[in-house]
Amino acid sequence: MSTNSFSQEKLQFNALTKQESLVIDNKGTEAPFTGKFTNHYDKGTYICKKCGAALYYSSSKFKSDCGWPSFDDEIKGAVSRFPDGSRTEIECTNCGAHLGHVFAGEHYTSKNIRHCVNSISLEFVPSQLEPGRYGTAIFAGGCFWGVEYFMQKSEGVISVTSGFTGGHVKNPSYKEVCNGNTGHAEAVRIVYDPEKTSYEKLLRLFLEIHDPTQVGGQGPDLGDQYRSEIFFLNDEQKKIAQKNIDILKSKGLKIATSLTLSSEFYQAEGYHQDYYFNNGKVPYCHGYTKRF
Repeated sequence: MSTNSFSQEKLQFNALTKQESLVIDNKGTEAPFTGKFTNHYDKGTYICKKCGAALYYSSSKFKSDCGWPSFDDEIKGAVSRFPDGSRTEIECTNCGAHLGHVFAGEHYTSKNIRHCVNSISLEFVPSQLEPGRYGTAIFAGGCFWGVEYFMQKSEGVISVTSGFTGGHVKNPSYKEVCNGNTGHAEAVRIVYDPEKTSYEKLLRLFLEIHDPTQVGGQGPDLGDQYRSEIFFLNDEQKKIAQKNIDILKSKGLKIATSLTLSSEFYQAEGYHQDYYFNNGKVPYCHGYTKRF
């Protein structure tokens, strides 16, 4: 598939119902206490209903009794603010979907911020995979631009977010991670439809689009932040990953890819998202090599 044809596909966002479009496209507001996420507190990530971009972690959600889901922080770079009369409107940075409004000075939490979001503007990705729901996978294999590029082209993938994980610094910047002192790896977080693809299929693709035998980097990109690592979210993912690594080892490959329980994932700055598709280029250190 060419880059241009894929870019056109990306503009075809998720189909919206009339009611969803009223809120998301036309800046409407759903009735208070009617949204499915108002009193929802499972662990996971809230994503944009229109484009699938990750917006809020469940750890930022709190009970406000205002009638709509409330968050005191957004994923870095995921939410944009715009003046709306005496209020401030919030939108998905990736696609411009209307989310709601943000308020300050109410003292609900120590951050003193409340993102008042319409449930209808959101979908939820659980921390643990649920049959018939979205799945999540997190892989690190060198520069996240290249991994993102190939994953976005894979059937069944809803969204791919480039970011950082595995380290000890909260909310790191790209510059900080490049310095090599944060412990973070450049990684991608993939949201996919389990009815159209599987974790194992995406895992195998990951192990075929980078060199899992290279230690301390990927191609010309050297440093711990470019390491090869699979961040599993549950025991099932760990078993699948270990099985496939063992298959490659049985073929004589000295696999350097490590397995690590996932921790908090921090979204990279906006200019890193959809990098190759926005720039009309192709990866310089990633390519497909059949290994399975």
